[in-house]
Amino acid sequence: MATALQRRPMLRWLWLAAVVLILDYLTKGWAETALREGMISVLPFLDLRLAYNTGAAFSLLADAGGWQRWLFAALAIGVAVALVVWLARLSRGEHRLGAALALIIGGAVGNLVDRLSLGYVIDFIDVHAAGWHWPAFNIADSAITIGAVLLLWDAFRPGRH
Repeated sequence: MATALQRRPMLRWLWLAAVVLILDYLTKGWAETALREGMISVLPFLDLRLAYNTGAAFSLLADAGGWQRWLFAALAIGVAVALVVWLARLSRGEHRLGAALALIIGGAVGNLVDRLSLGYVIDFIDVHAAGWHWPAFNIADSAITIGAVLLLWDAFRPGRH
């Protein structure tokens, strides 16, 4: 009898989601310890600074009173399940799309773990220039962004229907 991976070879991309999840977990743990006393300046435009985000991307609804935790958790679960189903249905040669979906899955689950266990997401990467700061983010957010870019690249590449 064929295994799930033999029937659905693109599920092999889930290793990338697992790597994102592990890196996200380890770096957030490090940030909680190393950045508790203050920020670390890495480059003139990059600091590592501990932040707790009760909202979504860019702190959307961060001051909503707590209900947003469950809304964003439910959305993350729904998106992750839908993307795993999509990943399972990919053809063997759709590697860019497989990587994109795996990155988004890993990032979504990484932030979901924080949201469910802590009530907030740990952010620590602070990019800034001339007094302007991009909202703090983490490895999971980076994976989601890279995955979304790959998804768009795949969708708009020449020859794609």
